[in-house]
Amino acid sequence: MTETERAVDDAERAREQAGGRRRSRPSPRRLVRDELGVLLVLGLLIAGIGIPYPDFLDTGNLLSTAHNSVYISLMACGMVFALAMREVDLSVGGSYAMCLVVGALLIRDGTAPWLAVPVVLATGIAAGVFNALVTTVLALPSFIVTLGTLLLFRGVGLALADGKQITDLPLDDSFFTFAGGDPGGVPFALWVLLAVVVVLAVVLARTRFGARVRAIGSNPDAAAFSGIPVVRTRVQALALSGLTTACAATLALAFYGAGDPTLGQGYELQAIAACIIGGTPLVGGRGSVVGAVAGAMILSVVAAGLVFFEVPINWTSFATGGVILVAVAADSALRRGGRRRK
Repeated sequence: MTETERAVDDAERAREQAGGRRRSRPSPRRLVRDELGVLLVLGLLIAGIGIPYPDFLDTGNLLSTAHNSVYISLMACGMVFALAMREVDLSVGGSYAMCLVVGALLIRDGTAPWLAVPVVLATGIAAGVFNALVTTVLALPSFIVTLGTLLLFRGVGLALADGKQITDLPLDDSFFTFAGGDPGGVPFALWVLLAVVVVLAVVLARTRFGARVRAIGSNPDAAAFSGIPVVRTRVQALALSGLTTACAATLALAFYGAGDPTLGQGYELQAIAACIIGGTPLVGGRGSVVGAVAGAMILSVVAAGLVFFEVPINWTSFATGGVILVAVAADSALRRGGRRRK
């Protein structure tokens, strides 16, 4: 047994003892079952809308609905790691807008679009590292720090763009026609999302970094006592959140063909909601990348369904909030039922 695996066991054992009850280690079968639950809800929602409105099940409409969820989904993929170790990144909405503006400015000023991509990704990583360092140095909760940097990053984006949309980009470049297009009949962004989900799901479940994230979330004190580098893991987790946010910004720039500093408002709350709907608890200790993406798609399907049911757009936020409350309540009820059966 490696040092990290031993630390995970110690952290989980300490958490069980603190709760006054013995709990078994989550198995891969248990994780798959949890993810199947949210995927089943997603399927039922699609069927519930598609039965009265068959046009909703049109391939083009389903791909469009899935594409609309890509940006939140990518943010949620990174957010899972933060939430799993009891951190939260509220800055992703502002970081998204800032990265979008940085990429648009570079391209407008003559940088080849594909060469601007690594700069945008590095900007997102730097934003995540900044969040982690401020959290560590000032010994403040990441909730407070990222709430401040949410406004800071959005302010930087607005200042760089002079409060205006950045246009006059070379839309005939392959970056916009390919990365913003539909290769193989499927939006390029969905191919990227699929790759990110596969990679990060493996990272969370099968790597030492993922084990450290879960150990810290299970019991931070036990993890630190066991020798896990808590600060370094926090930096890595928040940097990963910044990276997936920058990836979302890059794809949005390719699709929209402009840099709008006002985009991304409220995305941070939707990303957190997607994680919670997908089975990642705020108390840390575990998470699901696949579940988070399914949660984001549930939000997108609900928004699209409201259009078919001719519900006024002003009720979209109400419906989204209702879905979040129902999902959290159902998740809590299922877990209480599971504990009783044990």
